[in-house]
Amino acid sequence: MDRRKNRLLPALSGMGVFSATNSQFVAIAPELGLIFLFIALVSCAPFLVGLWYGETGLLLPMASAPAGFGIIGIWLAGIPKVEGEARLSAALSAVALIWFAAALIGALPYTFGLGLPYTDSVFEAMSGWTGTGFSLLPSVDTTPKMLLFWRSLTQWMGGLGIVAFSIALAGRSGLTRFRLYRAEGRSETFMPSVVATGFEMWRIYLVLTALGVGLVLLSGIPLWDAVNIVMTAISTGGFAVHTAGILYYNSPLLEMLIVPVMIAGALPFKLYFLLYYKRRFGFLTDRQAILLFALILAGCAVVTFDLATISSLAPAEALRQGIFMTVSGITCTGFQNADPRSWYATTVMALTVLMLIGGSAGSTAGGIKLGRVILGLELLRWWFLRLQAGRRAITPLRHDGRAILEHLPEYEVSKSMLVAVLFILVVAVATLLLLHLAPQGGFDSADVVFEVVSAVSNVGISTGFVNPGMSPAAKWLFIIVMWAGRLEIVPVIALAAGASRRLEHAVFR
Repeated sequence: MDRRKNRLLPALSGMGVFSATNSQFVAIAPELGLIFLFIALVSCAPFLVGLWYGETGLLLPMASAPAGFGIIGIWLAGIPKVEGEARLSAALSAVALIWFAAALIGALPYTFGLGLPYTDSVFEAMSGWTGTGFSLLPSVDTTPKMLLFWRSLTQWMGGLGIVAFSIALAGRSGLTRFRLYRAEGRSETFMPSVVATGFEMWRIYLVLTALGVGLVLLSGIPLWDAVNIVMTAISTGGFAVHTAGILYYNSPLLEMLIVPVMIAGALPFKLYFLLYYKRRFGFLTDRQAILLFALILAGCAVVTFDLATISSLAPAEALRQGIFMTVSGITCTGFQNADPRSWYATTVMALTVLMLIGGSAGSTAGGIKLGRVILGLELLRWWFLRLQAGRRAITPLRHDGRAILEHLPEYEVSKSMLVAVLFILVVAVATLLLLHLAPQGGFDSADVVFEVVSAVSNVGISTGFVNPGMSPAAKWLFIIVMWAGRLEIVPVIALAAGASRRLEHAVFR
């Protein structure tokens, strides 16, 4: 068995799985195996739904997901671990592979259970894991409840991160797990180790989910609907259990009850930790929270004003759409109570900017993140202060209440601004490709830009451009954009660069 494993390692490395040596893969393989085994375990949860609703005919198709995750997990966990820790490049590539594999395997129940084409199934699964909310299902209303719960579960698990979810169950910490955690786009470590941090984050997540279900039930909708809505709202995902989405209920009360759940998912989870353990109410002092509330108020005012004046909606309806769509956009949730295609371009542009900014770092939201926006504004202030102070004066850049001196401002800012630049670059490149790959069909270039921003920020609000009739090439492009956006692009680039180097080495050696 060990001999077969040793033969497989060069094959995986040769295919570009890791840009590092085989020892790097061996060092990280057991950790990856545990992650896949945990996903396999949680993937069995839809069986309970299937048995409860008598959908026994779908048990076997649904079993394809936990079986796939389990087989990979058992193989990887069985590889003997070598001494040493994996390098950062290996951790970045590994995380990118975990998320892509999750979509490839998570797609199997849709293909076997619904007969959905595999490309559409991968799209659905990637949209679920990344919390995007785009859907290619022909009819959500006729989809079995077991598969609807699978969609909601993938968004709920992917909300805080697959790696963070798995690390929470680990019994020890280490540099490799820390690098995997950070490679997933996580920076918050408000406990001594990433294991303890992951555990606390998921405990908070469970409490918020339970409180959200209780709140949404006040609208009078069934428990089944409330559970699924809250699972996808707190994870800022946006999948619904009806084809019409939230509009199916035609309930302004329900929409307003969902608003605080979406906001709760987009706030830094560190604030909940401080509230519970330190009795410190930081929601009105944390700069990300303040900026989030400020952008929500500004966005609501702009969108409501535009809808009431330019689109000539009744003031009450304009306010209803303005509040819900603004919160859904900036929190990257993707629920809709309006069709942005019916809006004027100025209103759509305002929502596009909010979606690109996204929610707080350390939350379930996507986008560039409010923390980077704050850092960018601090950088501008720092540069103006330096210009006024003169060359010889030492002007510190203050961030998070501390001074960053000398060469560190450029380093700190470059790391954050790189992600912002990459987001904009992905939007530009993907838009150009889509304009060539996908027929317009009545959609203009502004609609394409809106959909791409919605995909890369993992929002899911749509003008209708994303639909089952898209070409396979366009669907795969959206799959890649959702995948890259959820991981903040750098891990996907690391994986692609590693694969390119291995391929080049294989060709020219």
